[in-house]
Amino acid sequence: MNSASLANQGEPIARLQQTLKASASVSGRGYWSGKEVTVRFEPAAEDTGVVFVREDIDGAPHIPAQVEYRVEVPRRTNLVYQGATVEMVEHVLAALAGLQVDNCYVHVDSAEMPGMDGSAKQYVEQILAAGIETQSAPRAVLAISEVVRVGDDECWVEARPSGSKKMKFKYRLDFGNEGLIGRETLEGKISPDYFQNELAPARTFLLLQEAEWLRQQGLGTHVDFSELLVFGPEGPIDNELRFEDECVRHKVLDLVGDLALAGCDIQGTIIANRSGHRLNAELVKQLLKENQVAYLSRRTA
Repeated sequence: MNSASLANQGEPIARLQQTLKASASVSGRGYWSGKEVTVRFEPAAEDTGVVFVREDIDGAPHIPAQVEYRVEVPRRTNLVYQGATVEMVEHVLAALAGLQVDNCYVHVDSAEMPGMDGSAKQYVEQILAAGIETQSAPRAVLAISEVVRVGDDECWVEARPSGSKKMKFKYRLDFGNEGLIGRETLEGKISPDYFQNELAPARTFLLLQEAEWLRQQGLGTHVDFSELLVFGPEGPIDNELRFEDECVRHKVLDLVGDLALAGCDIQGTIIANRSGHRLNAELVKQLLKENQVAYLSRRTA
């Protein structure tokens, strides 16, 4: 971090890294593949980061959760490292990042993470049941020192400096004047309590015509409409909203998961307008280019 950045932003404050106290596991089917998969969270040493382990492949290859290993696929976040793949990892990453679990081995026995009810709620519940342990090394911090923006006039996401030592956000979702989703805006400050209560239960959503098109392509044919939010002319089909603005809350959940690919805490304000996985990852790449990540010896609780 250069001296000018510190003068504008104030010295970044690091917290201590954290891992799990014990193992935690979640099982279910992948939305896209339909395959059964078990995800097992295991404690990891300081500075390990989040690492996926493909137990179903010879040699149990490790796949670090870093933005450089993200590959572009529609509607989800996939990682590929040395030929091994994990798919739809955004909800797993969001649960860990939202609860500030920095070091964790995520063992899986299939490529795609389970869809469950389309939220991160079950991941959060199991991680909290296992317990979170504080470690002795400080967490790396990326303090936003200047505005960084990616996207176009319609869809964009940007990072701004702020006086907060936590990550603040504002997300604008816009489906136009027609339809039941319409326009939703959510802003707040990310903390473990906020993530657990306000974001983790928010579910994946799509419009009925999108769901029908996917099924025509042979995708998601095993997924029941009760397993996520599918909006028809009268509202969610075979389901009820958990929040009046559940759709924008889920977009923020995805944002938290995608930003976790930075591998450090982000101090600043993230403002997004109709952003998705691709733009979220592009912002992470730009932030890592534009700002130095500070590894600090001091901490503040």
